[in-house]
Amino acid sequence: MTKKMSYRWLLRERMAEQGMWKTTELVPLLADRGIHLSNVQIYRLVSGTPERLSMPILVALCDILSCTPNDLIAPQVETIKARKAVGENLAEDVVDLNRIGRPRRARITPDSQ
Repeated sequence: MTKKMSYRWLLRERMAEQGMWKTTELVPLLADRGIHLSNVQIYRLVSGTPERLSMPILVALCDILSCTPNDLIAPQVETIKARKAVGENLAEDVVDLNRIGRPRRARITPDSQ
């Protein structure tokens, strides 16, 4: 069994706790902290799950929302079954042709007219 690591991005929930319902409300608050992002970038940051996030943006979000990075990122661990290796349990996949009979070669004959 292997473990797959993922996370939940909780920025929208933290914003709702502060009474912030629109993504555009973050624009001036981030600008006050030296972070200049477009409305589209902020919308993607709030509505999606970022794969990469710069530390200054994370620190600014924590300052704006009075929270810690642990409040914005919730780790999740999934246990995944290991896939069957090639050649493992090979006896189950082998078909015994002697038991089911061998196929016969087709004989093609010309049409007689």
